[in-house]
Amino acid sequence: MDFKRVLLPRGMHVGPGVIEDTAAICKDLRLKGKFLVVTGPTTLKIGGEKVMESLQKEGFEVENTVIHHPSLEVVGEVQDQMEGVSAVLGVGGGKVIDVAKLASTRCNLDFISVPTAASHDGIASPRASIKNEGGSVSIEATPPMGIIADTHIIGQAPFRLLAAGFGDIISNQTAVLDWKLAHRLLNEYFSDSAANLSLVTAEVTAKMADAVKEGHVESAALVVKGLISSGMAISIAGSSRPASGAEHKFSHALDVIAPQPALHGEQCGVGTIMMMYLHGGDWEFIRNTLKAIKAPTTARELGIKPDYIIEALSMAHTIRQERYTILGDRGLTTQAAEKLAARTGVIES
Repeated sequence: MDFKRVLLPRGMHVGPGVIEDTAAICKDLRLKGKFLVVTGPTTLKIGGEKVMESLQKEGFEVENTVIHHPSLEVVGEVQDQMEGVSAVLGVGGGKVIDVAKLASTRCNLDFISVPTAASHDGIASPRASIKNEGGSVSIEATPPMGIIADTHIIGQAPFRLLAAGFGDIISNQTAVLDWKLAHRLLNEYFSDSAANLSLVTAEVTAKMADAVKEGHVESAALVVKGLISSGMAISIAGSSRPASGAEHKFSHALDVIAPQPALHGEQCGVGTIMMMYLHGGDWEFIRNTLKAIKAPTTARELGIKPDYIIEALSMAHTIRQERYTILGDRGLTTQAAEKLAARTGVIES
């Protein structure tokens, strides 16, 4: 019988003010020695200084590095600063956390995720999205051993980021449909437990859409918990299948061709509307749910020209071709893409 090792966070702390307890949380996780705190220039002020102050008060040795771009070159630069370090804390948005996560994985160090915004499930997942010449690439990484999500800080971040995180969670619905399709047609490995966790997370989050308000600590907690659950579903599955399907291919295609792409979760949300239509599901519910939290549902609201939407739909099947989705192997013709975008209101007449 084959056994699969599943790595999940050992400690998840979500609530207002929990960042002040960073040192105590690290002690509970039995972390010792020197810590490297990875931040961005803005998130250093927002949360990084609080993390370092908490650690230093308890006698931990702390170093800080500030990153500006989520590239493989920067990952290497962070790795170069890990000599003598026993644990890494990534304090920031998705870019900072992904760089810190991948660098700590490559150096076989413990990693703590300290998100200052909740824009996508990278805060808890075993994947890191890193920029390259063709847009971005998703790389396998070790999931964080701990998560410290201060909902007071996250609730003060621009609401657009929280809405994007909400969109990333909602996209689980079409991702699981694509996974089931690949399982039926190609006998691809399928995990009921991972799929169910992903779907329940998306459905519960969608039902709470009316409760997601700007500046509310409770709203931040709702989205953060959903993103953590999505990340755990990915860990259980051993792949990003429970949270990434054709809607993510569409988003990655936009990243490649659009001069100024929108946020990842925003693009995935719009992609979910269209892919749910192709699956024959309740795409209008998806659209109305996103509208309820003022997330984009059209090309205009994404700030992306309709031509790029059509092009992205037509080429999305070429992204990660090993991953079978509702788009199949041949994808959509330009005419079919135009009809899909028009029918779902993504391109307004």
